[in-house]
This record gives sequence, structure tokens and C-alpha cells, in this order.
Amino acid sequence: MPFLTEDDVYAHAHGICFKTGPPGLTGVESEWLVTSTGGPGGPGAPVPLHRLTAAVRAASPLPAGSTVSYEPGGQLELSSPPLPGPAAAVRALAADLRRLDPHLAAAGLRRTGYGLDPLRAPRRHLDLPRYTAMEAYFDARGPAGRTMMCCTASLQVCLDVGEDGAAARRRWRLLHRLGPVLVAAFANSPLWRGHPTGWRSTRQAVWLGLDPARSRTVLDGGPGRDLGSRPGGGPGGGPGGDPDGCPAPADAWARYALDAPVMALRRPDGAWIVDPGLRFRDWLAGGPYGRPTADDLAYHLSTLFPPIRPRGWFELRMIDALPEPWWRVPPAVAAALLDDPRAADACAEAVDPLPPGAWFAAARTGLDGAELARAARACFAAARDALPRIGAADLVPLVDAYVERYVEPGRSPADDLLRGLRT
Repeated sequence: MPFLTEDDVYAHAHGICFKTGPPGLTGVESEWLVTSTGGPGGPGAPVPLHRLTAAVRAASPLPAGSTVSYEPGGQLELSSPPLPGPAAAVRALAADLRRLDPHLAAAGLRRTGYGLDPLRAPRRHLDLPRYTAMEAYFDARGPAGRTMMCCTASLQVCLDVGEDGAAARRRWRLLHRLGPVLVAAFANSPLWRGHPTGWRSTRQAVWLGLDPARSRTVLDGGPGRDLGSRPGGGPGGGPGGDPDGCPAPADAWARYALDAPVMALRRPDGAWIVDPGLRFRDWLAGGPYGRPTADDLAYHLSTLFPPIRPRGWFELRMIDALPEPWWRVPPAVAAALLDDPRAADACAEAVDPLPPGAWFAAARTGLDGAELARAARACFAAARDALPRIGAADLVPLVDAYVERYVEPGRSPADDLLRGLRT
């Protein structure tokens, strides 16, 4: 297998990660914490993975074709197929969850919609080389890694890159400005080990403090870098540049990947080398570890976790897991704001005044802040109006209910959990 060059990394970013085409598909990846409904310890007891996998096998095949996977701490993940618009994706995932729930109940289990396990300590259930290496890498940086791997759950929305480069750039920027609003409006992880943390989205706080080299937003310039464009093309004037001085998104993503530390060198015939102390661009130059292949690049990209990750589609990773029925709302809102031109314009106007520190404020206070609350109300109103135009009118009543319960009064589901703790 031939070794890579830096040009190959840029080519992969442009041709694979930012693959363009007619937009309109939506996918939903729902992660669920699974707890026991009885027995010693109740919801605070660990659930053996074999109990969960047996229940899932009993429910298979799922009628709408969602893919089932498991996170290191035993979290259950169902990923819908990419379907035309949020209504179809939500219907598919809902059908598969309905099929699964009775089998979970028969096994004494249930799925719970929290962004962070409010009771249980981290415990890894998957003993795979990837997760062993990931645990060792993050352990060297503090406790946040184990918490992320074993105790967090998200609701990820997957949306198309766009029909061409100009659309991809617009959608990429809009998602980075919208991201804090989605964190704040859907914050649902204020508790850890039974106590308030001081954050509405502790899950997002965990990601913010995890490892900036691989979890900060790409539009921050990546780990320790500025926003200059690819070498050989000055910002705004050269290849991949943009008139307002920002690089092409694919160039920014390539630089982010090149500058990120290598998490592990995989060795099929021996122990993996964890945290070898080099960036991916250093590995390209050769040395005692040789040089990476295309397969190594694909693995490296899978170890990068920015809140908006390009994978041939945009994967929105900043939303806390939500309970029934509210998990349906983020796909509706995000897809409407990105895919409907009028809603996208209204969203851009609403989020433009947000300061650069809005990601932090959103995780800390949710919608309990004037700027984020104002932006959220405008964005949700634009999304609600756009849903019939993108063929998702049946999601309007649920979005309206969410707005009435949370967005208009400046609240999020995290406030329900905190109020329940006080009562």
C-alpha cells in the first residue's frame, strides 16, 4: 500500500470528507444510556453488555433498517439510514425504537435519554484495541476521557455537505455559528454522580476539556494554528481561499487533521503504540515509525471529535441525548435551518451577533442568557416555518411544544432535571 503525502491528505479532505452533491438527506444517530429496571442497585447498577446485546438480537431485524452499535460504556446507538428529509429519518428511527423497547423491557432494561449518566461511574464494557488505546491516551490527560467514553450520550444529526463548494462553505460556517444555540437549547446533562455540576450540558463541558487538539471546533483554526489557507494559497486569494479571508472548509479540515496528535499506531501483530508523540504531519515525514497509509489516515480521522465533523456529510456532535419524545426535535430544527434557504438566512442573521465564547456559555448556562435565548427563539421560529416547505409538516406540533416548554421561557431539559433534584 503506497505511503501518503500531505497533498494526499488535502485530496482526501476535498474528495471524501467534503463530497458535494444535491442536499436533502438527513440521518439521525441516537445514543442511549441503558439502565436496569430492577434487581440490586436499580438504575445505578452497571448493565452487563451481554444482556443488552441479547435483547437487541431478539428484536432484530429492525423494520426501518437502523444500524445498531455500542459505545465503550455500554451505551446503545441506533443510526437511521440517510433518508430524504428529517421527517423520514425520524419516522424510521422511531419505528426501530418501538420494535426494540419491548425486548429491552423483557430483559429488565430501558433506554434513558440523558447527555451524561447522572448516577454511574465510568466503566468500560468493550474490550477492543481501539478503546483500550483511546482510554490510555486520554488517561494521560486527565479523567475526562473515561467519562466521555463510558458515561456520555448524544443525539447526532447528519446533513449533506451541499451541492457545490460555495454551498458547502455557507453550510459549514452556518453550522459553526449555530452550534452553540443547539448546545444551549438541547442541554440535558446537569448531573454527575447524583449532584449538580454547575453546567447545563456537562457532556459538552467534558468534550471542551477533553483534548483541544482533537475536540475543538475546526473554525478555531485547529490545534494551535491560525486560519490561514493551505500552503501555496493565501487567504482570500490563492487556491481554496475565499474573498472574506477564510480558507476553504476542506483545507481547514486537512490542516486540523495534519496538526492533531496521533492517538495510536496500530500494530496487527502486537500491542498498539499509544500516544507516540507526533502529529500526523510529522508521521508523513517518516522516522522510526515509518510512514502512514490511506488506512492510517482513515483511522486517524476517526479519532478526531470536533463538534461539526465532515465525513462526506456534516455530523453534528454537540447535542445532548434527549428523552422521548424530544429527540425528534433536533433533526427537525437543524435540517430546516440548513436545507431551507429562507430559514438559513434567518438563522444566519440570528446567530451572527453571538460572541466567540458562545460555545462555553451555552454549555454552562443553556438558554439562561439573553444572547443565546434571543438567537434560539429566532432560529426555532425560522425552523418551524420552514418545516412544511421541506416536507416535514408533521414535525411542527412537536417543535411548537418544545418551543413553548423550553425555548420561549429560556429553559432546556437540564432545568427539568435540576428542578426534580430540588423537589
